[in-house]
Amino acid sequence: MIQNSELILNPDGSVYHLNLLPEHIANDIIFVGDQNRVEKITQFFDSIEFSTQKREFKTQTGIYKGKRISVMSTGIGPDNIDIVVNELDALVNIDLKTRQPKEVLTSLNIIRIGTSGSLQADIPVDSFVMSKFGLGLDNMLRSYLIDEVSNVAIEDAFIAHTNWDIRKGKPYAIACSEKLEKIIESDKIFKGITATAGGFYGPQGRVLRLNIQDEELNNKMDNFDFDGNRITNLEMETAAIYGLSSLLGHNALSLNAIIANRASGTFSEDPYKAVDELIAYTLNKLANS
Repeated sequence: MIQNSELILNPDGSVYHLNLLPEHIANDIIFVGDQNRVEKITQFFDSIEFSTQKREFKTQTGIYKGKRISVMSTGIGPDNIDIVVNELDALVNIDLKTRQPKEVLTSLNIIRIGTSGSLQADIPVDSFVMSKFGLGLDNMLRSYLIDEVSNVAIEDAFIAHTNWDIRKGKPYAIACSEKLEKIIESDKIFKGITATAGGFYGPQGRVLRLNIQDEELNNKMDNFDFDGNRITNLEMETAAIYGLSSLLGHNALSLNAIIANRASGTFSEDPYKAVDELIAYTLNKLANS
């Protein structure tokens, strides 16, 4: 039996941080970072059956073209992803009354929709990027046993290419769900590696008043290539989502609307339009799957 201190429930029996009961979520779940973006997606729904929020974790579940879908805000960073994915898994794969794992396990389909800047000159603003791999620079997933799901070849190649300081922890590389990749992919979508940092400033190479450990890291990342897979963008969630989902038996895919191109110094003239187009594209692909 899983102890009360390990799986914390609210007085109504809901999981502690997300404030959800099993019946509140669909098998198809869209992640966004910003709580205000949840309704940017659910505004397209035919109906909404459930809505709740606790802290930065906002969830709405409803119907889009006959498909039941949940949309959830995760907040920022891999530490929040650790909470969200573990508690979602508990909702479907642990009996919350007996506190025992279920004999028959459920696989959720999790798609992250975000915005990002491109690191590559040939990936223009207003385009879409699919993360074929998540490259974790954050170290969170190393708290788990990940050898069976990580791509050691990519990890070692990245470490050698960047002369990575192992005192920061060993990067990890996790592939996306092939099932979701086939459902969502099209000729319009660029694919590559999404790097996941553990912070916004120093970990992503930004310098305000503090010097950083490797001032050239971003330039090294720009020209990293593994079997034709380049690092397309840098953010703070994808690798953690991929890692925990793979370990727990869920399908995960990360999509980004590119609203800036760092290589060319350009920014989208209408970033909201790009995001809305990615939302509509993803919803229609899910509805038809």
